[in-house]
Amino acid sequence: MLKQGLELKQQQKLSPLQIQTIKLIELPVQELEQRIRKELEENPVLDEDISSDKEEDEAPREVSLSEYKEDDSIPSYRLRSDNYSKDERPQYNTFSVKESFTQSLQEQLGYRSLTEHQYTVASFLIGSLDDDGYLRRSIDSIVDDLSFRANVETTEEEVMEMLKVIQEFEPAGVGARDLRECLLLQIRLCKKTPVVENAVKILTNYFNEFTSKHFQKIMTRMNLTEEELKAAIAKILKLNPSPGGQIDDSYTDQAQQIVPDFVLEYKDGELQLSMPRFSVPELRVNRKYADILMEAANTSERDKKEAAAFVKKKLDSAKWFVEAIKQRHNTLSSTMQAIVDYQRDYFIDGDEANLKPMVLKDIAEKTGFDISTISRVVNSKYIETHFGIYSLKYFFSEGLENQEGEEVSTRELKKALQECVDNENKRKPLTDDELVEKMTEKGYKVARRTIAKYRDQLGIPKARLRKEL
Repeated sequence: MLKQGLELKQQQKLSPLQIQTIKLIELPVQELEQRIRKELEENPVLDEDISSDKEEDEAPREVSLSEYKEDDSIPSYRLRSDNYSKDERPQYNTFSVKESFTQSLQEQLGYRSLTEHQYTVASFLIGSLDDDGYLRRSIDSIVDDLSFRANVETTEEEVMEMLKVIQEFEPAGVGARDLRECLLLQIRLCKKTPVVENAVKILTNYFNEFTSKHFQKIMTRMNLTEEELKAAIAKILKLNPSPGGQIDDSYTDQAQQIVPDFVLEYKDGELQLSMPRFSVPELRVNRKYADILMEAANTSERDKKEAAAFVKKKLDSAKWFVEAIKQRHNTLSSTMQAIVDYQRDYFIDGDEANLKPMVLKDIAEKTGFDISTISRVVNSKYIETHFGIYSLKYFFSEGLENQEGEEVSTRELKKALQECVDNENKRKPLTDDELVEKMTEKGYKVARRTIAKYRDQLGIPKARLRKEL
């Protein structure tokens, strides 16, 4: 038996303006500029306002929809928005990065005298290297991939031959299949000395003992003094374990920019927050389309009415877009100001010890925005301070209590832990239990499992692996 009934449900539906604003809030400043350019291309009602370069009487007049006689649903608002200054883009901090790793290897490959077939195999190998410059895949899988994906028939012997060619490239160590091979490729290029020869023997015959820091075994089996072992290990430690992450200085620098969304200055004892002006055009209504709408307001012709409907749709879209940009600006500004106020002591001098525990909820409560909104603001945004450029995510961290019952940030705890490790006796590194004691002496209540977790996050090995001669 079927039953029919009515059920009322309350469902919140986001307006076009809200949807537009949410999308714009997520964008960092460079992507926002691209998004505005795209909107200008797609919406003929929007124009760049270049009136500042003309005589005042030549500037297009502002248009208000309140001028229309026709009583329809078109909202009244000013179509020209002076929401951005005419100031030009300032010189932002530019970080120099080296030439593409793959690009560098391909260029070196071009100088080798190879057949077209050999070049194809070698080029495929270069494309198979990981970010650290290692070949983590087996030779037989490379042979299969060349056959199935590139329609190139080859053998394991030929692939190995081309791999040896790549292993002669700069930076030294590239194309290695494991850390041991990577270090050996580099050490064998060094001038032959007793120290280098000892280093080669250690890497060739006692690599496991070396990585486990069983130094006494190595000295006994190689009949080395402590000083000889120290010299050999020092030579090894100067080698680069990740050749893919570094290109020689002789290669061309390519500029990569991080454009800060905020700039914070400390002047006369006051923190001054601003949002840098960038090359986003001021927006205005296109006079041509406004005239079409005005003309259509007093006619009954069908085609004119259709034209007016099209222009109205574009005008609505322009209104939402301009208003969303304003709301984005206000939301970002309010959120960043709340972060600055919350972390005032830190922003004065950049001392991590002054960085208070702070989570998204804290800033949401100060601003009145949803946590999801704060998350969107923080994501992919940067601030330039007088002590460096930082991602907004950097300022957020959980907290623990110290012995006085005061809450301190995990970042402060990690800094204290790092100092304990840096100042330890490397001949007898501190165990996790001993690190707990040291942290307690510094006034921090931290459990052993927390020490282990923070140590892993900081990339600090266990005590045994930190041992030095």
